[in-house]
Amino acid sequence: MHLAQLRLRDFRNYTRLDATFSPGFHVLRGANAQGKTNILEAIYLLATLRSFRGVGGAQMIRHGARGYFVGATIEGTGQHVVKAYWSSRERKLSLDERPIRRLADYFGTLRSVVFCTEDLLLVKGAAKARRRFMDLLLAQTQPGYLALLLRYTQALRSRNALLKHHSLDEDSLAGFTHELVQVGSQLISARQSLVPRLSPLTRLAFRRIANDADDLRIDYAPSVSGDLALALTQARSRERTLRTTVLGPHRDDLEFFINDRSAAEYSSEGQKRTLAIALKMAQAELLTGIHGVSPVLLIDDVMGELDAQRRNGLLPLLNRAYQAGGQAFMTCTAESWSRELGRDFQSWDVSAGSIRSVQES
Repeated sequence: MHLAQLRLRDFRNYTRLDATFSPGFHVLRGANAQGKTNILEAIYLLATLRSFRGVGGAQMIRHGARGYFVGATIEGTGQHVVKAYWSSRERKLSLDERPIRRLADYFGTLRSVVFCTEDLLLVKGAAKARRRFMDLLLAQTQPGYLALLLRYTQALRSRNALLKHHSLDEDSLAGFTHELVQVGSQLISARQSLVPRLSPLTRLAFRRIANDADDLRIDYAPSVSGDLALALTQARSRERTLRTTVLGPHRDDLEFFINDRSAAEYSSEGQKRTLAIALKMAQAELLTGIHGVSPVLLIDDVMGELDAQRRNGLLPLLNRAYQAGGQAFMTCTAESWSRELGRDFQSWDVSAGSIRSVQES
């Protein structure tokens, strides 16, 4: 699977971009604030329909424009054309000229894994980031998970809206509670089954990057240890006081321990960064193992932040992607580290919202 063509209109600082990319490694070189990360953001948007920067659609529109357009040709088992338009008044998404009505019909058209500075939030940020990481990985690997997640989100919103009313409709509340329990239990089960698959891959990547210096453990921490229906019944008085659903998959977490100590509380910044990269490496390995093809790797100036030892730990993943005919996009302000790849790569000069092919090394 690789991105063959990318088209941008009024996206971030790009008025217009039409670029063709081959499989392999692409190094996007340029000074800061020229648009390197914006290209990675557009590719990730095509894969997940969200920005890895945690912003909404309005922030991705070029200043002064009404909306943005992102389009692509994706080569895999077949060829697919994707078109996405977003404005405050209109949203369009099509695959091979057919409008997409259900997200489940689109997900998997392009699979990507991004490595960026925001990944540190997976370790030291709020639980929401870790739940999103689990949900994205399950949506990319388990058919039907995305539909379950959307059902749960809708039931949760409706239930919370009811709990905010002073005069509670008990029958309606019971109906949404039943839906919440039925779907939520399936989400919890899927997450519990994910951790044993994710954990050994993350531990291996972590030890490789850290040069076997530290040991890692990953635990799934659901907000409910037993029956979800019973727990919600027991929490009824709390819910009426707080006017919100206090238990369920939307309150779950993923916990990391380095040498049996909480990574969020006791690890160094270097250990946290190593763990964040190891999680993304495990995500890429898991996707490759399940689908048989490497996802598109998006590496946003991460290599420049790592010392030589940690870069060497990441290189095997890039080399395996190369050998499997995969594709990677890497941003940097200098190309010194990219020579460590030991592979051919296409270099691009990015300046003021335009890109130019420089050389093939």
